[in-house]
Amino acid sequence: MPELPEVERGRRLAAEVLQGRTIARVKCAEDRIVFDGVAPSTVCRRLRGARVVAVHRWGKQLWFELDSAPHPLFHFGMTGSFRRPGEKPLKLASSRRKGGDPGWPPRFTKIHIWADDGGELVMTNSRRLGRIRLRKDPRNEPPLSDLGFDPLLGMPTPTEFRRLIAGRKGNLKGLLLDQRFAAGVGNWIADEVLFQAAIDPRRSADSLAPDEVNRLRSRLKSIIAKAVAVDADKERFPRNWLFHYRWFKQEDARTSRGERIQFVDLAGRTTAWVPTRQR
Repeated sequence: MPELPEVERGRRLAAEVLQGRTIARVKCAEDRIVFDGVAPSTVCRRLRGARVVAVHRWGKQLWFELDSAPHPLFHFGMTGSFRRPGEKPLKLASSRRKGGDPGWPPRFTKIHIWADDGGELVMTNSRRLGRIRLRKDPRNEPPLSDLGFDPLLGMPTPTEFRRLIAGRKGNLKGLLLDQRFAAGVGNWIADEVLFQAAIDPRRSADSLAPDEVNRLRSRLKSIIAKAVAVDADKERFPRNWLFHYRWFKQEDARTSRGERIQFVDLAGRTTAWVPTRQR
């Protein structure tokens, strides 16, 4: 599933294609699941002729700030992405699929946008778990208004982070996955943070010592910053990251240092962790 770094990559791409330009043409698939609470024809009509002032992101939510409301809000779900012609799509590490769709527009395109300078952008969504919505004030309406802090754009101070952790009874893996706590954190980021912080994912948040809380915050900030800095290109992630070795529950999975990786289900997700390191 696209997590914060992958969605930020999508935001940058959309900004390159559309920011400062007028939408000349829009084509929407007749998909009443992906288009949430609004008819595809309405989205086409509302976007056509609008100028894209900026492209924003908070957590896994993206939206175009237009010169007048309503504004389109996008969520990629498990398989969504933005694409433009001639650019190879980002392949998620969780995907077993080989190769990509060479055609244009690609299969499973849900919205196709043409800018007045000829630029094109599409959103694809093969499993139909993504969403396209219209909002008058995206920042102050659900789903954005229900989200917690964005670790890239709004990381709490150490004092505030400790306050957010205090009194939490659930396990740490579940807390990190809770979008009301940290918007944009998904399965691989949560595992990576706990691995690098050397903390057992099964522990309750209220069991952490002050230095462990500080490590958790520090690793959350640094991991996301690095992943965004390399444009979510997994081949450029540091080779000692758990990320490279955690996929598909392989029986003899080991870290770069040869430590055995174990798998457990927490908060409804497969969790990779290293018992010899994480306490």
